[in-house]
Amino acid sequence: MAARILVVEDEPAVQELIRYTLEQAGMQAVTADSAEEALVSLRDELPDAVLIDWMLPNKSGLALARELRESERTADLPLIIVTARGEEADRVKGLDQGADDYVVKPFSPRELIARIQAVLRRRAPHTSDAELSAGGLTLNPVSHEVRLNGATVELGPTEFRLLHFFIAHPERVYSRTQLLDQVWGDHVFIEERTVDVHIRRLRVALGGDGDEAEDVIKTVRGSGYKLSAAKPQKHTEAR
Repeated sequence: MAARILVVEDEPAVQELIRYTLEQAGMQAVTADSAEEALVSLRDELPDAVLIDWMLPNKSGLALARELRESERTADLPLIIVTARGEEADRVKGLDQGADDYVVKPFSPRELIARIQAVLRRRAPHTSDAELSAGGLTLNPVSHEVRLNGATVELGPTEFRLLHFFIAHPERVYSRTQLLDQVWGDHVFIEERTVDVHIRRLRVALGGDGDEAEDVIKTVRGSGYKLSAAKPQKHTEAR
């Protein structure tokens, strides 16, 4: 799935250049001319990352970055400041306000894409096209191939996205609400029990109804689910 990037830039020529650069790299660009417009867009749907111009009308890009970091819903969004202010003190100030990276104008398209991809790998690895592995599982986002201990696993599209998110964050527990936001999108309104249905389907695909499937996708009572990075062990009947 193409990474969705919100571009907050008030200069039309620069906004169009960034949009074109992102789309040429296979990413989806959503644009906003101001911090206020960006906040409206973010209320509708969270992107995978946000590019923020420092000098915006009414509210600065730094103020927007700080506001996003202070909100629980957007606290983990990857943020990149894009600005003509290239002094060391400015870069430090931008990073201190919560930005993950800082790109100085004028920039080369290749550098911009490389920095976005680097931030996504660190902060949102489930948006990357890189092959991921955890324990005995391997997932290739490009070919949509999944293997468990060398054997091919057939998954439906939703189960594939769910596993992609889990394998990008092994051993981390996620609640049903968090999984709905991250895998289905926080703009989609469906019941939390939908997650349980797809967890069940994923477990069946990974090993059936028995203990081995539970070894891969674990239930953490009262908290949610997590993917175990340990290779699943064969369970034998007690004699």
